[in-house]
Amino acid sequence: MTIKLGFVVAEFNRDITYMMEIEGREHAKFLGAEVTECFYVPGAYDMPLAIKKMLEDGKVDAVVTIGCVIEGATQHDEIVVQHAARKIIDLSLEYNKPVALGISGPGMTRLEANERIDYAKRAVESAIKMVQRLG
Repeated sequence: MTIKLGFVVAEFNRDITYMMEIEGREHAKFLGAEVTECFYVPGAYDMPLAIKKMLEDGKVDAVVTIGCVIEGATQHDEIVVQHAARKIIDLSLEYNKPVALGISGPGMTRLEANERIDYAKRAVESAIKMVQRLG
């Protein structure tokens, strides 16, 4: 059985999330999984609603989030990631399906964000392993 993944991708910092998405898709294919759905949201903070819709529809075995939150002049980046991550965990537990955190940040520069593009690969791998292990 092929594992079906849904991607929820943030458009904010799209130059980076675009590369993350490509790496994530390639890694899913390499691991024998298929990305069957993709939902684009404005930013990481907007992900929970899209994740919930994807999980409610029931067409995917797991969801992979892809986002990049770069440090600004305020603590906004920390708030965004903390709240998004918390809701992502809640949705995973509510629907009993893995939702992998492929959001890089907070507290990083654009250069550091480029160095963390592989977070998408890690999230894909995590989602696939959890589907396999939860059976």
